[in-house]
Amino acid sequence: MPDLASFSITKRWPAQYPDRLQLYSLPTPNGVKISIMLEEIGLPYEVHLVDFNKDDQKTPEFLSLNPNGKIPAILDPNGPDGRPLPLFESGAILQYLAEKTGKLLPVDAARRYQTIQWVHFQMGGVGPMFGQVGFFNKFAGREYEDKRPLQRYVAESKRLLGVMETHLAGRQWFMDDEYTIADISLFGWVRNLIGFYGARELVEFDQFKDVAAWLERGLARPAVQRGLNIPKRP
Repeated sequence: MPDLASFSITKRWPAQYPDRLQLYSLPTPNGVKISIMLEEIGLPYEVHLVDFNKDDQKTPEFLSLNPNGKIPAILDPNGPDGRPLPLFESGAILQYLAEKTGKLLPVDAARRYQTIQWVHFQMGGVGPMFGQVGFFNKFAGREYEDKRPLQRYVAESKRLLGVMETHLAGRQWFMDDEYTIADISLFGWVRNLIGFYGARELVEFDQFKDVAAWLERGLARPAVQRGLNIPKRP
């Protein structure tokens, strides 16, 4: 059985099943990418709640796994060459899990890189921009008198939705009829933008018919429904 005792994070979050992949997360748009992925591929895992209300993400134990202090992060006891692998950054984790299991990432080299490009599109554009809309529309930023930051992020979010809309025309998923990590990377962010962030009307979401249809298809998947609530919030 793999020995995870040398990893400081297991002192704060002991592994009840040390032979399973350990997931440290919270059901945020970034966090649910990995819980959805794990539910989709059926890889056994053990989940640990990283409670932001308790600043868990700032503890030495968590920072020993992810020095950037963000969720999600994983510790795979069965990493490459049979050695434990600690990993952070949700996009990197998605790609790792896809390659580890041979699932949800095309085998064809060209399609593989085209899938990864959409994951990077989410990481570099959709996540940061939608997140800023959330801050300026839902959270502390809404108190700012100067609305130019909100307007700037709303405009950029609409542009990104337009990119998605154009690409999804005539397609079921981002890679045509093949469901991949590209779709998984984006579900939580689009869902949050129009739901929890309360920006549906702000970004004029209803004009993006193909994005809306894609999101509905995705949210109907049982693994997605389960993953959106893993781990359960305190």
